Amino acid sequence: MDDVSNVLNAIDRGEPQAADRLLPLLYDELRRLAASSLENEPVAQTLNATALVHEAYVRLVGDQKFHSRGHFFCSAAQAMRRILVDRARARHSLKRGGNAQQIDIGEIAAPDSDDRLIALDEALKQLAIDDPLAARVVEMHHFVGMSHEQVAAALDLSVYHVRQSWNLARAWLKTTLS
Repeated sequence: MDDVSNVLNAIDRGEPQAADRLLPLLYDELRRLAASSLENEPVAQTLNATALVHEAYVRLVGDQKFHSRGHFFCSAAQAMRRILVDRARARHSLKRGGNAQQIDIGEIAAPDSDDRLIALDEALKQLAIDDPLAARVVEMHHFVGMSHEQVAAALDLSVYHVRQSWNLARAWLKTTLS
């Protein structure tokens, strides 16, 4: 924990090699979280946990400043969400006309996981306007697979408060997405 804090402080000070020291310290935990996040993705997902961690890390270390380990993991959750949603949108757009042949299926199919992921992203944007904390809790719990205890530690909140936000967000999302 002290090593992570020291490296984050070094990154904030602009030390050139500091960012290279951060990934090895957090890699195993980020990879476990990424693997958990990908469990909800379609089987045809071409992105694996290692690739998701690396892509998120590249987005994170660019120009952001991190105040704590929790702030880093909150940012990682947002980066992974953006990556997964961007990929779902790309697959969705290809299915809706890019290089696709027209096939008559005879009936309307149920929405696939890409459609659900895009709908969830839009709903979370709406939720963030009214309750940014609830949206953040959903993002960290759903997209990164963090437990309530891990979310509470990352956001410096009580587990009870995180569970309340989770329950509120789940009810709101169920109403919004149905």
